[in-house]
Amino acid sequence: MKFFLDTADLDEIREAASLGILDGVTTNPTLIRKAGARDFHEHIYQICELVEGDVSAEVTATDYEGMLREARELARIHERVVVKIPLIAEGIRAIKTLTEEGIRTNCTLCFSPTQALVAAKAGATYISPFAGRLDDVSSDGMHVIEQVVKIYRNYGFKTQVLAASLRHPMHVLQAALMGADVATMPFSVMMQLLKHPLTDVGLERFLKDWEAYLQAKQGVQTA
Repeated sequence: MKFFLDTADLDEIREAASLGILDGVTTNPTLIRKAGARDFHEHIYQICELVEGDVSAEVTATDYEGMLREARELARIHERVVVKIPLIAEGIRAIKTLTEEGIRTNCTLCFSPTQALVAAKAGATYISPFAGRLDDVSSDGMHVIEQVVKIYRNYGFKTQVLAASLRHPMHVLQAALMGADVATMPFSVMMQLLKHPLTDVGLERFLKDWEAYLQAKQGVQTA
C-alpha cells in the first residue's frame, strides 16, 4: 500500500518525507487555502519537489472545456502532477479526453461503487472514495471502498483505489486489509500509525534497565 499525505502544508510534507515512507500527496482547494498559498501553481511545484511520487492538484472548473484547460495547465507544472477531476458527468468526459492525451487523473468526490465503475471505464488513473464523509452521513464508507476494490479486481481495471477521507488509524488498517492501492491521510493520522502504548512502556523499561546496568558496571569498576 502507498501512503499519501492529504495536505498542502509544506512543513508537514517535509517531515513525512523525512521518514522515508511518503509515496505522494493529495491536495484540494480547501487544503491550499488552509496552507496560505500565495501562488497556487508555485505551491504545487514546491510540493512536487519535496516528494518522490504523485501529487494531486484539483481543477475548480465544473464544465468540460474549463476542466480540460485547467488540467492541461496543471499537468505542465511538474511531471509528478496528477489532475483531480470531480466525479460529475462533465468530469467523466474530461477524464476520458485527458487519458487519451496522456494526462493522469484522480477522480475525486466518489461516494458509490457505481460512480467508481464509471470513472474506471473512463480511464481514471486513481479513484478517490471518501470513507470519512460517508461515515458522517451514517453510511459505511469502508464498505464502499471494499466494494470498489472487488469490482476493479473482477474486471481487471487499472485504475488505482485511493482510499480518501481517512480519519483515524483504523480506517488505514481497514483499507489495507481490503487491498486499497493507496491510503491518503492527514499528517496527524500518519503519525498515529507509529504509536502504541506498549511501545512507549517497553522503551521506557529498556532504557531504565540499561541505565541500571551502566550504574552497576560503574560500581564494579570503582570497587
